[in-house]
Amino acid sequence: MVKDPKGREKPEYKRHVFICTHEREPSATRPCCSAKDSLEVMKAMKMAAKKEGLLDVRIQKSGCLDFCENGISCVVYPEGIWYSIKNQEKDIPKILGHLRTGIPNESCKMKFED
Repeated sequence: MVKDPKGREKPEYKRHVFICTHEREPSATRPCCSAKDSLEVMKAMKMAAKKEGLLDVRIQKSGCLDFCENGISCVVYPEGIWYSIKNQEKDIPKILGHLRTGIPNESCKMKFED
């Protein structure tokens, strides 16, 4: 049986978080999450989750999630809850609350309707 570097024999994540770190050319007609420092936000969320002991959560960067106009795009699985990270200091703790309790945070959920 192959083990990962942390000694696990299989993935044991309760939740999986993807944060868009896609980068577009400065001349692109659409914004991108990378220009909003999404990689730093992803790193900050990983560190905060680790500090809180959320070892059953995987937080990682992703390619384009196609909703860059709404802020930094973030999606949590298995629930499929989409978040828009607009303020790192306020939104990361709210999303971590979801990861800890399983209860989505309504205030930073991405809004898809007008």
